[in-house]
Amino acid sequence: MRFLFIIVFALPLWCHAAKPLPLSITFKGQEKFDAITNKAVTEKWTELSTSERMVKIAMELEGIPYTSYTLEIDNHIESPSVNFEGLDCWTFFEICLGFSRMLDTPKGAYQPRDLLRQIEWTRYRNGRCHGNYLDRIHYLAEWYVDNNKRGNIKDLTRSFPNTRMHNRCQEMSILWKSYRYLKHNPDLREQMAKQEAQLTKMPVYMVPKHKVAGIEKKLKDGDIIGIASAHDGGYCSHVGIVVKDKQGRSRFMHASSSHKKVIIDSTISSYLHQYNKHAGILVARPK
Repeated sequence: MRFLFIIVFALPLWCHAAKPLPLSITFKGQEKFDAITNKAVTEKWTELSTSERMVKIAMELEGIPYTSYTLEIDNHIESPSVNFEGLDCWTFFEICLGFSRMLDTPKGAYQPRDLLRQIEWTRYRNGRCHGNYLDRIHYLAEWYVDNNKRGNIKDLTRSFPNTRMHNRCQEMSILWKSYRYLKHNPDLREQMAKQEAQLTKMPVYMVPKHKVAGIEKKLKDGDIIGIASAHDGGYCSHVGIVVKDKQGRSRFMHASSSHKKVIIDSTISSYLHQYNKHAGILVARPK
């Protein structure tokens, strides 16, 4: 019994599934990961604040191609995953945060499983993945609530001028053909629709677009900025992080589908005014 206990304890948290996905599927870009971790160790990033680390990591990700649906990695088994070869807006900010959290534990060298554990902790409801697609937090507004509750972030949105949103969450159940797991598992669609109905009832607040310029000076490096949507589908349509430039302006760094790569964009207020579909922002500060 003692031997069995040791084997089970040593397995990653997400190995509930009978056949967990191999690292070759769940982790892509080992060379990039090694380059960043080696730099972090050499330059002693562990001594920096979380915000400073996030910006350091973000700069290492600048220019990586934008790639959609990088989380849809299997037909059935859900698993924490990392892909340094292509990023979307969610995985960009998520890796910045997860990598920074990983560096909270100083080591001479880091392994993919170290980052995967951090991704699991923030990506999944209550920090656990059991191999089920619905374990994952699919809407950013819920991610803010769940990670705020568990002390990973501080949701600052309501500390600024704000208004309640009244969007309806329905994107995934309507566009299920675009999602690999929903396409191959019809029974998940009804469950997803039920989750979306519950999320639609959840109170969500945003800083309106016309108020954002007035709060930009209060934002800090590494703040996670959810772009609130003016349309139904979900509360947020995009996400990135704050990077302060030499003039002290709050620039929006994100994986851009328009530019097809990770970029440092204009100030957040300027970025919002480029698109009518953007209604405002949600603001979270990593702890």
